[in-house]
Amino acid sequence: MSHGGRQELQKSLNMKDVLALAFGTMIGWGWIMLAGSWVASGGVIGAILAFALGGIMALFVGMTYAELTPALPLAGGELVFSYRAMGYNASWFTGWMITLAYIGVAAWEGPALANALGFLFGNLLPDLGVLYQIQGSEVTGMFLLIGCIGAIILSFVNYRGAKASAVFQTTATIAMAIGGIAFFCGGVIKGDIGNMIPVFTDGKGFVAVILAVPAMFVGFDVIPQAAEEMKIPLGKIGKVMIIAIGMAAAWYMIMILGVALSAPVDVRNGFASDPNSVPVADTFAYALGHPVFGKLMIIAAMCGILTSWNGFIVGATRVLFSMSRAKMLPSIFAKVHPKYDSPVAAILLVGLITVLSPLLGKSALSWFVNAAAFGTVVAYFMVSLSFCVLRRTEPDLERPFLVKGGNVIGICAVLVALFFISLYLPIYSPTPLAPIEWALVGGWIVLGIILFIANKCSINGKASKEEVEYLMFGNDYKRF
Repeated sequence: MSHGGRQELQKSLNMKDVLALAFGTMIGWGWIMLAGSWVASGGVIGAILAFALGGIMALFVGMTYAELTPALPLAGGELVFSYRAMGYNASWFTGWMITLAYIGVAAWEGPALANALGFLFGNLLPDLGVLYQIQGSEVTGMFLLIGCIGAIILSFVNYRGAKASAVFQTTATIAMAIGGIAFFCGGVIKGDIGNMIPVFTDGKGFVAVILAVPAMFVGFDVIPQAAEEMKIPLGKIGKVMIIAIGMAAAWYMIMILGVALSAPVDVRNGFASDPNSVPVADTFAYALGHPVFGKLMIIAAMCGILTSWNGFIVGATRVLFSMSRAKMLPSIFAKVHPKYDSPVAAILLVGLITVLSPLLGKSALSWFVNAAAFGTVVAYFMVSLSFCVLRRTEPDLERPFLVKGGNVIGICAVLVALFFISLYLPIYSPTPLAPIEWALVGGWIVLGIILFIANKCSINGKASKEEVEYLMFGNDYKRF
């Protein structure tokens, strides 16, 4: 829709859609592969405590999002918040970094789906041959076919509009949740409390689990991207975001308990250390005594791949749309479909990237995921900082969801975001970004600088401050 030359997205998402978007995006494929190693590293209670602590840290950042999103319910989320608090340049940087985050993870989901289908069907899939190798990783015809078809389907779903994407998200999230609940119940019924050892390993193991936690909570931040398309009371948006973070923390802790109950420690550790194993699925099959139950668990986890993939496509396309609408990128990305009200050009661009990404093979794509995680925590820092700034500069801004103790929460969120950032720095972290991953982050920033300068020199860059203010916020939220 267009109002006064400003493109707007149609409101079509209800409460159920928003909750499925956030929770489904956070819970991807990682839990089925990593829950066993979390128990092995930190012990049963150690791993649970690590995720409880991680959930609390994520909640500090989440509360800044929860207040800012209903206060400025506009597509772009982080882009909008940072523009309001710190101006054009900070907003451009924030938008560019969160775009790296979303596109990087979305590009990885196709290969993840190909791997999942490989685990599910094994040698039953047709052998289309090895086409080439990249960094020691074989790229097969079937790998490319599955990844590309998945990307086309997800792009088409999003092309049909936010409601079509939400229906898909809700369906896949429910299927995944049923599988996870079945796994936990199977562990309780068929497992043994005597399997729940070790209770705690040591400080090093606990830290190892803590380091994995931030990436497991990435995804709640897609809610602000779709805020403009929500038809729910503004005050409930923040509550949904906090509920989603709590649900994700509970999910991971339940999966840890399920793994610990389902099999003895030597069996669990064997699955966790076997590169050809899907630990949660194999543990479930062991507990129930038949491999078919492992296959069913892989199907449930594949739904997690699809929900995460869909959520990050929504996030990436809405940031590109918002940046274009505010004349930060070429205007084509602000065009919406006349029937489906979807940002067509942005969806086609992200779809093209995800279609082509399987060409890079498995090894190269892990670099993009790690670089994307860094982009996410940088955006968390910028949003937390924006929260603190706006509490001081715009105390009278209408806040339908007001966080109690806001100044303390804001400072804690900034510190948490800095801690998350430090996990990727080669200062003391045991798992910093590799040089190639820093090169990707640096290359993305350089590309952003080039586009920033080119945009400033184009007709877009000639827009007045008043025009950008209107395009960014619309009549309802502009300041002047």
